[in-house]
Amino acid sequence: MGASPKTFRAGIVGGTGYTGVELLRLLVNHPQVEVTAITSRSEEGVAVADMFPSLRGHLDLRFTVPDVAQLAELDVVFFATPHNVAMRMMPELMAAGVRVVDLSADFRLRDADLWADWYGETHACPDLLAQAVYGLPERNRDAIATAQLVACPGCYPTAIQLGFLPLLENNLVDSQRLIANAGSGVSGAGRQAKVPMLMAEATESFKAYGASGHRHLPEIEQGLADIASDPVALTFVPHLVPMIRGIHATLYSTLLDPSLALGDLQELYEQRYADEPFVDVMPVGSHPETRFVKGANHCRIALHRPQGRDTLVVLSVIDNLVKGASGQAIQNMNIMLGLPERAGLEGAALLP
Repeated sequence: MGASPKTFRAGIVGGTGYTGVELLRLLVNHPQVEVTAITSRSEEGVAVADMFPSLRGHLDLRFTVPDVAQLAELDVVFFATPHNVAMRMMPELMAAGVRVVDLSADFRLRDADLWADWYGETHACPDLLAQAVYGLPERNRDAIATAQLVACPGCYPTAIQLGFLPLLENNLVDSQRLIANAGSGVSGAGRQAKVPMLMAEATESFKAYGASGHRHLPEIEQGLADIASDPVALTFVPHLVPMIRGIHATLYSTLLDPSLALGDLQELYEQRYADEPFVDVMPVGSHPETRFVKGANHCRIALHRPQGRDTLVVLSVIDNLVKGASGQAIQNMNIMLGLPERAGLEGAALLP
């Protein structure tokens, strides 16, 4: 008989939010990873299953106060925290050699001054920004495999970059006239009590927000510029949709060669994503819905060319808590640890 597969030990810093519990939901079924630590300063000593009864029978852990020495003994640590938390603990963890997947925005931008402009404070460890690998596997898989610190992309940036990626890689559209019109469910705002997220406030209503500038914009433009190997200009308008999970991004770009047929573009997308386990290019004319990816680590994409003109419309949907956060974080972990990329992420979407 062969040796049993190695079990890796994982810890989660900031386990009381939606991304934290989503990490737990997925990791309790991972064949080679065991969650051995989960932290929360405010909930120290509380049993995880008491806070999240959905995990009863799956996890026997209590919340503890973050301890860098204990976290450094693990194989991988996830940060499911608000911005400005991970960067304060990161120097010690990096010095200890532990692998880290950060779901916050602390290491997504390479420019410390740009980060400070958008997040309103000075970055605590700007010297580590260059070491962080941006965790979009479809773009950076090889670098992720050898990374110690991976910055997991934001939810909007994931849906938008995957939608534009084949076009910019092949210089097929005007990179100075990109538009992303995207809507997110209310879970994207986190688990804190906020009046605009109350059911009576958000239900039966639809609104744009951050139209003059959203924190995800510099991350998206940085990623798209890397893909295009040239600066890009994106108009990004997010919207709040009265649902719990999901992101729907409608992406507009102007074709540089109007004679290019929609069928050729469809083939380009299908070939680009043929070997990507979590990107599905749907048939021409499809209209992907957020429920097609609910609870699953998938991005589903469809192409349209209205009236045969020079504007290409790409529809891109993800679950903001899975492919847009915790599922993608686990996908990155799998790559970092040399595990099968699909491990723990095989589940199909939920319907209805």
